[in-house]
Amino acid sequence: MNSVSRLSTGISGLDTILNGGVLERQNVIIRGPPGAGKTIFGLHFLAAGGEEEDSLYVNLGEPTEYVRRTAAHFGLDSDRLHFLELSPDAERFTEEGTYTLFSSAEAEQPSLVSEVRETVEELQPDRVFIDPITEFRFLTTDDHQFRTQILGLLDFLKSADATVLMTSQATADVSDTDLQFLTDAVINLEQTDDSKTVDITKFRGPSARRGPHAYQITESGVDVWPRLEVRDTDTDIPQEKLSSGVPELDQLLDGGIDRGTVTFFSGPTGAGKTTTGMQFVQAAAGRGTQSLLLSFEESRRTLLQRSEALNMPIREMVEQGTLDIIQVRPQEYTVNQLTNMIEDAVEEDGVELVLIDGTQGFKQNLRGHGDDPVSNLIDIGRYLRGLGVTTIVTNEVHEITGRFRATEEGVSNLADNIVFIRHVEYKGRIQKVIGVLKMRTSDFEHTLRRLE
Repeated sequence: MNSVSRLSTGISGLDTILNGGVLERQNVIIRGPPGAGKTIFGLHFLAAGGEEEDSLYVNLGEPTEYVRRTAAHFGLDSDRLHFLELSPDAERFTEEGTYTLFSSAEAEQPSLVSEVRETVEELQPDRVFIDPITEFRFLTTDDHQFRTQILGLLDFLKSADATVLMTSQATADVSDTDLQFLTDAVINLEQTDDSKTVDITKFRGPSARRGPHAYQITESGVDVWPRLEVRDTDTDIPQEKLSSGVPELDQLLDGGIDRGTVTFFSGPTGAGKTTTGMQFVQAAAGRGTQSLLLSFEESRRTLLQRSEALNMPIREMVEQGTLDIIQVRPQEYTVNQLTNMIEDAVEEDGVELVLIDGTQGFKQNLRGHGDDPVSNLIDIGRYLRGLGVTTIVTNEVHEITGRFRATEEGVSNLADNIVFIRHVEYKGRIQKVIGVLKMRTSDFEHTLRRLE
């Protein structure tokens, strides 16, 4: 069986979702509300053809000059594109009845489909972008004629070896369900107040990556960040204890934490969760291992200043390349953007330890969580565990003293190890104690130790 070639969409993240791009000679519809960026997606698709391929833009909406200005704004080269402008400008309406889609048996009238066919036969394009295909609906007498003629057009384009992308301007009053049935693939764009998402709801061929996935329109066009894919892996994780560099803490943990596990440091604010977690990062740097710190609670500057006060060489680790710090400000990143950063750090940079500081900020700072931010954190932990990456999470609980709770986020089932730090009142003074509540893979010391 011959393998089918794929064509890049010109958007690397979208190609990842599609496992390399759209299938050659497929017809794909991209649908979404006004302002979602459908035309920009199409311009990326055409520009990706480069000098080796001929690309045709069939514009039934905006005039060609407007499209060229849009492409130039996003740095996309439109000079090599061929345009067939069929938008209803004033000249087309100078004579009544001249703007029709399909020729009639009773009267000889210009046919837009005929113009498309003639242009395709002359140009023989590799890529065709029709923007928007739904404009054709208003130029036919009924839905049956529309479906029949569109299907004929798509069959013709496929026989001409063209790969086709179309946009749909479906509304609550005018559905495009029939078009979704006629096409090989459907790309859905959605918008909310805090995020934009893309999802592949239909794909004839090898399955696409499950969504929704985040995207954003920037000065350089469209960026897509695929949703984190938690894969079943057979990674052979070495049986190894990771030391904290603090002998007493290692004794409490029966020698340290096992490589490839998820450890929660849980306690109230100011208890020392981040500092304790950073002991493992410092020890990892001493072994030449790279670490990633995702800081949701403190700024990069505060972390560096505090580390100097505690005589922890975080600045030196950053300069030497054994530690990378990503400060996550409120509403700066979507969940998918963050998980893409984690994937790059692990799979490209070789990071072996990730410190997530902490769960409250994770829940509040990121955009595009959906209804369940905890599930995103669980997916990250499962992904890292599957690759043998050691994960440390700081988790804030609200009780300062008194009633003890290890977690308040509903993620205790993710944790292989739970280390708790709490304040206790002893002889009229507040002191800190540290203990281990849970270790799945080894024994641990069942006592409390003072923490200074």
